[in-house]
Amino acid sequence: MSLLELKNIYKIYGELHALDDVSLKVEKGEWVSIMGPSGSGKSTMMNIIGCMDKPSKGQVLIDGVDVSKESKKNLTNIRRDKIGLIFQQFHLVNYLTAVENVMLAQYYHSMPDEKEAMEALERVGLADRAKHLPRQLSGGEQQRVCVARALINYPEIILADEPTGNLDEKNEEIVVDLFHKLHDDGTTLIVVTHDPEVAEVAQRTLVLRDGKLSKEIVNENFTGKIRFDDQNPF
Repeated sequence: MSLLELKNIYKIYGELHALDDVSLKVEKGEWVSIMGPSGSGKSTMMNIIGCMDKPSKGQVLIDGVDVSKESKKNLTNIRRDKIGLIFQQFHLVNYLTAVENVMLAQYYHSMPDEKEAMEALERVGLADRAKHLPRQLSGGEQQRVCVARALINYPEIILADEPTGNLDEKNEEIVVDLFHKLHDDGTTLIVVTHDPEVAEVAQRTLVLRDGKLSKEIVNENFTGKIRFDDQNPF
């Protein structure tokens, strides 16, 4: 059984089909990228996979459970328990330290535990920055705090929306290398991106156009390492 499965998903706004009969599967421990031009349906798909929205038609199965039929309250619980979210905008609380921002995610899940939060920061290489406020951290460091926050509740899926969109090349490589380590640990990664260099490091890339899956690219030379050059398949 696949960890995630979309079956004939539609998202319709009036006459606009933001998603049009989309079906896909993601296996446990897989690293998948989702690409497409602006307006292709990437954000809509992320919101549905992340239990932040429901499809107009179709099924969304997580661990075999059809979450598309759940109430908003249950969707919140599923998102809290199953999915770690990473956004392009960091959404850190300005007056909380790095470790406190990580602990905030624990608060909504169980009980804050500073030791666990510190361990999460250690995994992303930021234990020595734990007491710093967001304004004292670089953009790359802030994004790594977001990764630690996403990891703290041991989600089954890490869902990242343009996670390198606000980063320079050096920090982009650091974050992608961190994803590589998470994948090695067995984490399931779904990365929504417009950047072909970020997309092509995944095991598979799904390309959306006009709300439809137009292409699937399998990375036969998968290493999880980013390659900065002009040669990519997109």
